[in-house]
Amino acid sequence: MDWGSWVGEVHTVAVTRATCSLCGQQAETDVAPLTWLTSVEDGRSLLYCDRCTRENVRSIEGKLDSVHW
Repeated sequence: MDWGSWVGEVHTVAVTRATCSLCGQQAETDVAPLTWLTSVEDGRSLLYCDRCTRENVRSIEGKLDSVHW
């Protein structure tokens, strides 16, 4: 077995968590909690935490882009 190919290699694992697109709050896992909102704006999928969703529910239902919140 040739161990020379393993010398100097670093193996990393990226840990991603669901993050609110407005305030930056992170969920405890990579899966968004059921209370979070998913929105598609300009072809991008965005997540909003329950607090940001409650504070901006009128704008969300009026289909305003988050830029105008």
